Amino acid sequence: MKIKFLSLIIIAATLFSCKTPEPRKPVSRSSGSFIKESIKRNQKLVAKEEKRISEIIQKDSIHNYISSTNGFWYYYNTKIEKDTLTPDFGDLVNFEYDISTLEGTPIYSRKEMGGREYKIDQENVFNGLRQGLKLMKEGETVTFLFPSHKAFGYYGDTQKIGRNVPIRSTITLNKITESDSLTKNNLN
Repeated sequence: MKIKFLSLIIIAATLFSCKTPEPRKPVSRSSGSFIKESIKRNQKLVAKEEKRISEIIQKDSIHNYISSTNGFWYYYNTKIEKDTLTPDFGDLVNFEYDISTLEGTPIYSRKEMGGREYKIDQENVFNGLRQGLKLMKEGETVTFLFPSHKAFGYYGDTQKIGRNVPIRSTITLNKITESDSLTKNNLN
């Protein structure tokens, strides 16, 4: 009899202790503070890099720097006045370049980088290089000062360029092959 009574008590306790399932409450709510902090941090970084670039430009009395609407600065080492052709979407360009610190300490030499071919806006290169090549004419050599967000950004290049490093790059555009002539050559 004790066993039956004990069994009934356990069953009754189990039934009365069970509750209907309740939905889980969120652990925390997103306030957006991380994003706001990230924006402030990036604004400070950009301002610091632009100040540094501005100081370099002010000290350099030899070159005439141009401020790009894309957020970087450049000057011509070799400027071609007669030709007006600049690369456009899909054009194949052949170029050589180097990468150094803003102060000019080499990171990658032209020899290390080698000659390169690139289809405008159809391959993966860093943002500043993509935009800089579009400003150039065949035969020109231009030196660019890129803030880190136009260079390799937060991740760097995972080799020699660290995170958030602004760079100087001197680029020579050797040849532009228009995409129309590329299409014609592929059809023949």
